Amino acid sequence: MPHSTHDNSDPMFFQLVSSFYSAALMQMGKVMNPVTGKVDRQMELAKNTIDLLAMLQTKTIGNLSETERQYLSHTLYELRMNFVDETEHPSTEPTSTSSTESTGSTPSTP
Repeated sequence: MPHSTHDNSDPMFFQLVSSFYSAALMQMGKVMNPVTGKVDRQMELAKNTIDLLAMLQTKTIGNLSETERQYLSHTLYELRMNFVDETEHPSTEPTSTSSTESTGSTPSTP
């Protein structure tokens, strides 16, 4: 079967990864929880969420489109860098600019 140049990316995959990304940012206290209206820091939960994405990356090796692979890789990189930043410079009160300056925006989907 010839290799197709068509990208077989699944939009639901991007939605799943984005959901984990948003959850981890909330857990690190980088963004406000839209349900509670509060900023909560739960670093152990954030670590768990990042570990879940890393497990997803490992378990899907060879089964993702190049676009999906790059998106997951970039998302994990962003979350890990933010996690390191938060653990090295813990703060009880995040500044209003920290969520946009340190994280940028949600990794863009193709």
